[in-house]
Amino acid sequence: MKYLLVLLLCVGTLLAKVPDVVPVSWLEEHYKDPTLVIIDVRDEKIYKKGHLKHAVNIPVFEKLFYGEEMHIPPLSDLRELFSQAGINDKSDIVVYGGVSPIWSARFYWISKVLGADSVGILKVSYGNWKKGQLPITTNEFKPRYQNFAPKINNAYLKTKLDVLTSLDTAYIVDGRPYEFYIGKKSHAKRYGHILNAINLPGSLTYDKQGSKSFVKDFDTLKPLYKKLDKSKPVILYCEDGADAAINFLVLKKLGYNVSVYDGSWLEWGNDKHLPIESHTTKE
Repeated sequence: MKYLLVLLLCVGTLLAKVPDVVPVSWLEEHYKDPTLVIIDVRDEKIYKKGHLKHAVNIPVFEKLFYGEEMHIPPLSDLRELFSQAGINDKSDIVVYGGVSPIWSARFYWISKVLGADSVGILKVSYGNWKKGQLPITTNEFKPRYQNFAPKINNAYLKTKLDVLTSLDTAYIVDGRPYEFYIGKKSHAKRYGHILNAINLPGSLTYDKQGSKSFVKDFDTLKPLYKKLDKSKPVILYCEDGADAAINFLVLKKLGYNVSVYDGSWLEWGNDKHLPIESHTTKE
């Protein structure tokens, strides 16, 4: 009986998947797992000043956005990027970033689109743990090349046509700050939000204190979305696809049928043929 219990514990460890939001204690416990891949999405210069040991640097702005409208990169580029990062279909991926978790969430969402099952973002920003709890180095890590084979999940990825045809049948959730939602600010030519959109800023999902941040507990976040009926699909967008990604992570965890509009406001707001609403005098 004793040996059976040990065997079951070992099997349970092997089958353990990465939590969507990874506590530091979980990463500390699984740090030496052969399937673990750690991704640092901060800028290369910051990465070189200090990062988690064995972390692969994939700068979010350089590698995870594509073109002026900040779309998801081409599949061929992502396949090569993941392969170079040492990711395969057996990898357990933990992503971390700097001050805001939205950039880690961008990698998380893209990973889910590509069919990666075991991926999560670190609950805290870089360095926001007890001294010595996790190993830090300045040495760049070059992992062994793997053959990453994407298994595209189109359910998580929406186009502007998908949004246009879903304005009356799905919740459209705007993850931008309120001043962008009402039309006081915009990085696109037009000001306002997508017709019928609800404003739930991605910043509500985490607490920020100076240069540190942490993702809030799911039980704390659940009331934010209580007005959304789980039987109705939810399409998320923001300015460029990062705040939408953190909302995607939370809503997916809470059991919603959720997806991200890839072009977000940078595409919609620059297309004069698409319907918008604005609470200011700007059009």
